[in-house]
Amino acid sequence: MINRPTRQRELRAPGRGKSLGRAHARLALCLTERDRWILRMCHEHRVLTTPQLTALTFGSPSRARRRLAALYDYGVLERFRPLCAIGTAPTHWVLAQAGAAVLAAQAGIELRELGFRPDRALAVAHSLHLAHTVGLNDWFTTLATTAPASANAALLAWWSENRCRALWGDLVIPDGYGRYTHAGSTLDFFLEFDLATMALPTVAGKLHGYAELARTSGIVTPVLVWLPVGSREAAARKALHDTWIRLGDPEAVPVATAAADLLSTHPAASPAAPVWLGLDSADGSRVALHTLAAQWPRVTPAPASVPVAPHSRYTVLTPPPPCPPPGAGEW
Repeated sequence: MINRPTRQRELRAPGRGKSLGRAHARLALCLTERDRWILRMCHEHRVLTTPQLTALTFGSPSRARRRLAALYDYGVLERFRPLCAIGTAPTHWVLAQAGAAVLAAQAGIELRELGFRPDRALAVAHSLHLAHTVGLNDWFTTLATTAPASANAALLAWWSENRCRALWGDLVIPDGYGRYTHAGSTLDFFLEFDLATMALPTVAGKLHGYAELARTSGIVTPVLVWLPVGSREAAARKALHDTWIRLGDPEAVPVATAAADLLSTHPAASPAAPVWLGLDSADGSRVALHTLAAQWPRVTPAPASVPVAPHSRYTVLTPPPPCPPPGAGEW
């Protein structure tokens, strides 16, 4: 009542910290290795949708929905569904505070050292960059899940924009970094994922940062620019080429472009398909992703081991742990 306002101390539940500790301890019995992998991926990439997690870890939509709902009930994941002008958006999943506590405990660090902010986790639901983040994660998810096993193809590493910013942000901030292997050929690459929301001179201007990164690190890594339609790609190639030829050492910044509308509508269509066109291509022929490195002799060969980001407790890998056998208690 207005004449007897509630005191703050009256809102504090006695033993709250102790109860929360017990809840975290009980998670040790509930969470599988795969669950923890999902938590790490949601922390790394900010937000993943049900279809993305289904493709990456489950294969079965019904199985994915049941397990993700359980992780929500455990309090380790949060969820939201953005409003769509047409149709219905899938459920989007982000790391919850209890999930962050699990990751911090597993890494042997304090929660603040993990870089998790509960007030920012769900803020992505209102971010003007949500479509870009989800689209970027779709790109990497598709690359990972359509890699042909017959060619020993796989996405070995997938780093987020936040991780790239922490490593190279003083020079350039890629939308993502990846390592892809196919039939014994391995390619490291930076990805610029374009949704036609940024002015093309701004996109092209990022090549200066990549040139400085190559100069200071001595490592030549291709830059892949993915665009939504062919007309945007044609305009982007002109802007990119005008900037590229003015670099001090253009060959230290290999660039290739591709457009999404070059892919077929088949569910197995992949960004690894022969849709890539080098900025310095002489004959204008498009090639597959894994063959790009052979076109640029100065590209630094990928080391044999999977890269681990400095100052990170985790190697960010796409392949999840093996699916638990039936009757293992997860489902």
